[in-house]
Amino acid sequence: MTDDNWYLLSAPAAWGQSERKAFTALALAVSASPGRVGTDVEAARRACVKVGQASLAAAAHVLCDLASQGWAVRVDGEVWVLPEASVADPAAEKERIRRQELVKRNEQLSQPSVRRFVTAMERPREFRGRFVSIFSLMRDGGELRAALEKAATNSGSDPAAMRAAVDPYIQPVVTGERCHHTGLRLTDIWRYFRHTWTNYYATTPGRTLALLVRDRAAPYHPVIGIAALSSAIVQISERDHWIGWQPGPFLAGLAHEPTDRMAGWVAGRLQRGLDELYVDDLIQDGLYWPNLWDSPTPESIERLVKEAHARRRDHHRFVRRADFKSRSKGNPATWQQRAESDLFRSKRCLALADLLRARAALIPFLSPKPTSNGLRKALEDPQGKRAIAAILRRAKAESVGTEIADLAVCGAVAPYNAILGGKLVGMLAASPTAVHAYRDKYSGYESEIASAMAGRPIRRRTNLVFIGTTSLYGSGSSQYNRIRVPAEVLGGTSDIRFRELGRSKSYGTSHLSAESVTALVRLAEQSKTGVRVNSIFGEGVNPKLRKVRSGLELLGWPADMLLQHGRQRIVYGVSLVDNLLPYLIGAEEEPDYSFPADVGDDVEKISSWWMQRWLARRIQSDAVLAEISRHHIDRPVSHGARVTLPPLADSEPLD
Repeated sequence: MTDDNWYLLSAPAAWGQSERKAFTALALAVSASPGRVGTDVEAARRACVKVGQASLAAAAHVLCDLASQGWAVRVDGEVWVLPEASVADPAAEKERIRRQELVKRNEQLSQPSVRRFVTAMERPREFRGRFVSIFSLMRDGGELRAALEKAATNSGSDPAAMRAAVDPYIQPVVTGERCHHTGLRLTDIWRYFRHTWTNYYATTPGRTLALLVRDRAAPYHPVIGIAALSSAIVQISERDHWIGWQPGPFLAGLAHEPTDRMAGWVAGRLQRGLDELYVDDLIQDGLYWPNLWDSPTPESIERLVKEAHARRRDHHRFVRRADFKSRSKGNPATWQQRAESDLFRSKRCLALADLLRARAALIPFLSPKPTSNGLRKALEDPQGKRAIAAILRRAKAESVGTEIADLAVCGAVAPYNAILGGKLVGMLAASPTAVHAYRDKYSGYESEIASAMAGRPIRRRTNLVFIGTTSLYGSGSSQYNRIRVPAEVLGGTSDIRFRELGRSKSYGTSHLSAESVTALVRLAEQSKTGVRVNSIFGEGVNPKLRKVRSGLELLGWPADMLLQHGRQRIVYGVSLVDNLLPYLIGAEEEPDYSFPADVGDDVEKISSWWMQRWLARRIQSDAVLAEISRHHIDRPVSHGARVTLPPLADSEPLD
């Protein structure tokens, strides 16, 4: 319910007079001090929390977060909020977004465990007869400036001479491995520098390849920057439109030029879908039998759908998270047990129903032999067209989590950020070395969901062929703009280029504090309707976000609006192959990479290109050189790569 873009934060029906009075008092205090959470607001919030009502605590935390992010609050017997409008001035808009991001980051850096970690990393320790710490992995700005000036004087922009000042290489972060120069764990080094980012650090489910970019030109090989290639977000419309696997354009292209090869692809994808489903228990229970594949019936499909709903209800009622935590990797019996669980039996029944529905629609056109003429007729039939769209979605779901990655973290640390080290890190994250590291890490990896659906180990292809990322700010991204590795640098067929694909509005919880998120999750889990989200892999994407949404809906508040950041992000994409769409959907078996398979010195070639294109020009600026030299590691350390811990609050944290 809205009133001229104001959104009503209605009082839940379960609230009594005391809860309503406490929340209204908080709203009045917030409206009296817009844009900040002062003493009066803090006292009113504490009063709400002390009532002991989970929904009131969640409501209080969320209202304070919205106010601190610039939302207006109005009280007229009811409580209303008005989202903060984006700012036309790019600098002001960046500051607004930065303020949003710092809410969670500073909360994280205030946690005792995080502060202990940072302190321990900065504490000197003896290693091979020398005292070292994380400061050993920070390049002294004065020393770097001197090295760059010497290289520029001696050689102009000759990369060979510049390499005496900066000599980058990639080090994949492997759990348990330590730095040869300091003895620090690589995971701890990466984590420490990640805490210097504006936004808070969180691990992501699925696949993640963390990378350190280091400099062998200086003692201890200091860190130039960090990157992380993570499992891609499933739905990004700008990316999906550019790749070409949005159903509308894809089907239109297929109808314009149907081929025998694509008709075979449709039929083959259907058969593969059946082959990767465990059906033994369904056959035993009379829900499926082999010749049903050749003559699906509406009644058999309906029975599978009913069974899926029944098993999903049982999953929510009886599930134990521990049952999904332990398994013996590579043991087919374990995958069969997972397949027979209520969750995956439900998913299998729905998947089989979808396959049978598609099979029934396509048999008249593609059986017994798929042809281009049959494909054309199938696309002219509404049910046939719908079936092919479903097959496309399944093909996309397989590839998006395995052969597409998001560049979730990418940037340089001081003083390398002043010489556009972020562009270097971005180029190296899309290099053949990074592609090979990704393949090496996940080759032989058993897909969690696919294996549980098949009741046996399923290993997907691990060829990284596309990398996507977004800017933090919608007003522009100096880091990703104009990043390009020309084809001739690696002797390839086409450029490796960061392309701007469009702009999207983000949706999530980064503008909400940890207190708000925890309170909303607790509210969702305590709901009388039962826990619908159990944070079990396979239930669906982003369980925490779904719990937060559920908590807002239990309050009766407009979840869609309250979970919008109010910011735009620029979407970028990097295609690493020349046959992107055919390979991703499985119409072609092998990726046609844009660079030679045997390129062995790609990091040196890419960094030489960066020196020529960016570094040589950058160090001609006195302002840049001054910025470099202000970072020093002499004690007391004053360095931009050092984590800045926020001061601790005097008061105790809220429950």
